[in-house]
Formats: sequence, structure tokens, C-alpha cells
Amino acid sequence: MDLKEVHSVYFIGIGGIGMSALARYFNAMGKKVSGYDKTPSPLTDTLQKERIDIHFEDWGEAVVGKLDKTSTIVIYTPAVPTDFGELEALRDMGYVMMKRAQMLGYITRYTKGIGVAGTHGKTTTSTMLAHVLHQSIGCNAFLGGISSNYGTNLLLDSSSDISVVEADEFDRSFLQLHPFGGVLTAVDADHLDIYESASALLEGFELYINKIDPEGFLLIHDTIQLPSACKQIRYGLSREADIQGMNLRYEAGTFRMEIRVYDEVWQNVILGVPGIHNAENALAVIGVSLELGVSKEAIIEGLQSFKGVKRRFEYIIKEPNRVYIDDYAHHPTEIKALLSSIRLLYPEKRVLGIFQPHLFSRTRDFMPEFARSLSELDELIVLPIYPARELPIEGITSEALVGQVSGDKGQVLSPDAAIEYVTKSDWDVLLTIGAGDIDRIVQPLRERLI
Repeated sequence: MDLKEVHSVYFIGIGGIGMSALARYFNAMGKKVSGYDKTPSPLTDTLQKERIDIHFEDWGEAVVGKLDKTSTIVIYTPAVPTDFGELEALRDMGYVMMKRAQMLGYITRYTKGIGVAGTHGKTTTSTMLAHVLHQSIGCNAFLGGISSNYGTNLLLDSSSDISVVEADEFDRSFLQLHPFGGVLTAVDADHLDIYESASALLEGFELYINKIDPEGFLLIHDTIQLPSACKQIRYGLSREADIQGMNLRYEAGTFRMEIRVYDEVWQNVILGVPGIHNAENALAVIGVSLELGVSKEAIIEGLQSFKGVKRRFEYIIKEPNRVYIDDYAHHPTEIKALLSSIRLLYPEKRVLGIFQPHLFSRTRDFMPEFARSLSELDELIVLPIYPARELPIEGITSEALVGQVSGDKGQVLSPDAAIEYVTKSDWDVLLTIGAGDIDRIVQPLRERLI
């Protein structure tokens, strides 16, 4: 279907972070946008304020009578069960239906798409890149998080042919994209419920980077060895990198480093967001921006003025004697990177972490690794596992995870009990960590602590 002939777009799972960016995109184009989501959330509240119609019950076959088949596209998320009533009814009636990734593929086919892929760092890297480009040469961006600079997950610029998108490996969605350039941040094992093995996941990433235009480019972390037909630019903290970060430090209240960009050294570059992982993300952003023609001065200014992404190393409270940071980390490698950055920023401080495991399968596949990463905390609270799309797995529980954490420093509590415990506990730095619905305790915690 030609998008010019489309008058309405209907979303199944409209409240998802990636789906909502597309909903906003079509709303900005003047299409009639509506959709279903399982539960209300701050994001669906915002969409409704933007005059997007949303309902929270499965209309089943009744949905057919509400949508004109000849002028409607249905976009759905793979997170919705295949036997969901509305999905089955619309499919049976022959509506034009696309997964979210297919629509992003359409957009990247007809623009200069920059796909940011990797098992960690996609959202922060793509949002940082979008900010640098938006402040300099302009871009469109479909983000997997809410930019703290702009308060949205969608940036639009009708004068730009550049589109920044997250290339999501879940459900092999990134294979639907047609990028001109890209970033590959990490290929650690994850989503083994989809790929079944780390080698199969690696093969998926190789397939993806070989979808990049041969005339384009790939910024690839210097720990990754994968062939591609396009130009590769390696970034990282090692001497072998084409773009290398050096002398990372926290100085005068800001996170800084020197950067060797090919044969030139950029001195005393200030990052708007702290963290070792964010320093590496910034290196990738530098490489992409230079390839797209952004000046050194504009890149440095953009990196310094970048305010981050909601739930990515987000400061909730920042006082001289008490700090509270909320982070989306849901993989052992991400937790390790988070805690390494915390120790760099706040050495000798007592750190209390509240962690919510995401998915029974991920907890099962990486339980020893989770335990090792979480053991770096001074004190740990683990919430019950967030199941998302999964059913429980026998023996895979938060109690089992705490049992593997060293030092007898962990306990399992409900969200409400965790809030009560934290308000009466002794700590210097508090972290809420996880990708489920742990974000729902962030505001109650803040209100109790300030």
C-alpha cells in the first residue's frame, strides 16, 4: 500500500516505546492514529494528550467494524500474543498488516537510514547521535527511549534525508531494515529464547551488518570481529581502535576524556552523561557524525549538551550526600558496566541496588553472571521476576538468584516492601535496575526520599 493512500494507522501495542515513536510519526503526517495497549501508562497518557485514540480492552472481531480496510495499515508488535483477538480478526479479514520493524524498514529504504545495533547501548547511542545530528545538520529519529533533551522518542526534520533508528535484534527485527550506515555496539549472548545459542545470535548480527549499503559505513566496537561489505571504522578504549577514548575521568563535576580520532587527538572532551559505557557510545557517535559531514566543533558541543535518556543512568536525586540513579540495565554485562561507572564516580560510597530480573528465560540463561555482577553492590534487594511474555520456569526465582550472590548481602522483597526498606536504610548511592515495571517505584521512592 502506498502511504499516500493511507488515511489511518492502527497500532496493536501502541504503548511500547518503539511503537509509540511510529504512532507519533504518522500523527505528525496527519494520519488518523489509534490503537490498543494492555494497560495505561505515562506514555499512553501522553499519546492521548496528543489526540491519539487508545483503548485498553481487546475488541476482538468488533475492531473490524471500526477500521476502513481500504485505507488502514495495521502495525503490531511481536510482543503481542499471536492468538490476541484483534490481531486474529484483522489478519483473517485481510487487512494490510506490518510488524513495527517492517515499517522502519520501509522508512530506511527511502531515507539515509543509520541503524544502531547491539545487545547493549542501542538506545543511548542512537539518542546521543540523534541529538548531535539534530543540533548540527538535522535528522529524523525513531528512538527506543525518551530523550531528556526533547522529552520525546521521535525527532522530525522535513529538510533532512537522514533517519536514525534502533536496529533491534529481538525477533530478528533488524533484518527488515535497509540502512546506509550503522553502529554495532556489542554482541554478547542475549535473547536465547529466540536464537537458542550465542553463535546463532552472532550469525544474526553478521546478516544485519551485511544489509548495510556497500557504499556506506559501519562503526563497530573494537572487541567485535565480523566481516561486512561496507567500510568498517573501529571504536573503543584500546590502542587498536580508529577512534579511541583515553584518560576517562570525573573532574570538576563532569565526565571527561581525550579522544584520538584517527591521527588527531581531541583534548578534554566533556560528556553530558557520565559512565564508561557512555564514553564508548560517544566514540561511535563521533565516527558516524564525521562520516555524515558534521564538524568537530559541532560534535563536541553536542556531546557536552546531551542530557541522556530516561531510565539510562538517570539521576532521580543528586545531592552532596545522597544520590539516586535509575537505570534500564537488564543483562549482566550492562549491570557490570553500570556498577563500574558508579565506582568510578562514587568511590568509597555505600551502594544499595534494587534489581528486577526481566524474563524467566534470561534469568535462567544468565543466573551465575547476574549473581557475579550484583555481588559488586554493598547491599541488594531483588524484586520478583518480571515475566513479560513468559510463563514461570520451575526453579527460576528471585530467591534462587539471591542464593548465588556472594556475601549474604541480598534479599527478596515486594515493590512496596522495597520502598519501605530503602526509606529506613543507610546508603549513599541508591540504584533501581531493570527493564520490567520497576520504573513504577521510581516516583514513589523519590517522593519518600526528598
